[in-house]
Amino acid sequence: MVFSSMVFLFAFVPVVFALYFAVPKVLKNTILFIVSLFFYAWGEPKYILLMLTSIGAAYFTGLFADKKKYGKTVALTATVLAVVWNMGLLLFFKYTPFFVENTNSLFGTVFKVPEIALPVGISFYSFQSLSYVIDVYRGEVKPQKNFITLGTYVALFPQLVAGPIVRYIDIEKQLNSDRRFSAEQFASGVKRFAVGLAKKALLANNIYILFDEISHADSSKLSVGAAWLGTIAYTFQIYFDFSGYSDMAIGMGRMLGFDFLENFNYPYISQSITEFWRRWHMSLSSWFRDYVYIPLGGNRKGKVRQCVNIMIVWCLTGFWHGANWNFLLWGLYFGVLLLVEKLLLLKHLQTLPKVLQHIYALFFIVIGWGIFAFEDTAQLKSNFANMFGLGHLPIWNEQTSLWFTQFLPLMIVLIVGSTPLMDTLHQKFNEKFPNAYQLYIEPVCTAAMLILSTAYLASSAFNPFLYFRF
Repeated sequence: MVFSSMVFLFAFVPVVFALYFAVPKVLKNTILFIVSLFFYAWGEPKYILLMLTSIGAAYFTGLFADKKKYGKTVALTATVLAVVWNMGLLLFFKYTPFFVENTNSLFGTVFKVPEIALPVGISFYSFQSLSYVIDVYRGEVKPQKNFITLGTYVALFPQLVAGPIVRYIDIEKQLNSDRRFSAEQFASGVKRFAVGLAKKALLANNIYILFDEISHADSSKLSVGAAWLGTIAYTFQIYFDFSGYSDMAIGMGRMLGFDFLENFNYPYISQSITEFWRRWHMSLSSWFRDYVYIPLGGNRKGKVRQCVNIMIVWCLTGFWHGANWNFLLWGLYFGVLLLVEKLLLLKHLQTLPKVLQHIYALFFIVIGWGIFAFEDTAQLKSNFANMFGLGHLPIWNEQTSLWFTQFLPLMIVLIVGSTPLMDTLHQKFNEKFPNAYQLYIEPVCTAAMLILSTAYLASSAFNPFLYFRF
């Protein structure tokens, strides 16, 4: 079940909110736990036992990871078990076919490549479970003794399958007792959800059409310009698709009384790759920083060790996204760029006019998404050959002009939507006409986004979220 589906919007959500707000506060976590398991089982019924086992593993290892109660040896053992369990899940379900296939290629073996269906959201809920146990071991949170409460945290349906990665420490109080409900907060959640749904349904899904047409077009229709246009289309698609899901998750969380941290902060206005990764998928970046980079030594053990740590983190970041060489290459690509900026380029880059800094950042961001978009190595090579004039294609042709003209209005909307301009206008209108804006304009805009998005989804065949496969 996905947020942008008729079943979710018109069946699941009404039932969930009716149940959630009908029961007393003491039962709200129980309701959330049950409906979250149902939400997951809707698309992955065979993996519901795996989800429950993961929750059980987090529950018991979390209890024994308490150094104050059980001592360092027991606590460390429990934490190691949590690492082995969660990383073992990822390695088995996500990477086994990749390792077997590449072993066969390298050594000429003929092991059968297993067909293992990837449980949706396993990368997200495994990281959440693991961060909880590690935080207990570090003494940053107390062990959660209520299985239902911990299960609610791990399985919470708003962010279960595609993030953001919510850390237990950030919502501990909200899970236990400090979850407050108000009409204002609920309305804020509805508005945020509507924005996310519009990003997904009206923007990401429509610009996908351009990327799909170009990436599957006959070579006779392509040009250098078309290759760039397709990669730029994917650059917009992945941002509006993923940030749209995060907006919906944050909005749904607010409606339920939770306050999830932001996951995106207009990454395409960045003026360096370093800044980009402070603004893109912030929950993942902070997770790797706190649970991999800093434990490895961070920047505390000299420049060489820091560089090694950065490359380890970015190899893992790339590989986290999928069991394919393009994702590992994508991680290495950004790791190298970040090292170059840190060691050589950043201080010189900051002396340039801001518009040149921005062009520099966007150029390398688009190249990065060009690596990310194609899991097929031949298609990846072909696209880059076309982009850089090595594919014996014309610079521009009639078909490219047709694509450009057809999608130019949408591109302009996407460019504006990638900046804080609409937020700035929202604040100014709210300050100048507070009553009219809050009572009429904002509700009408929210309703319009919901109606238009729903109408589009009802007639659209393409609807999956890109990050569901990670």
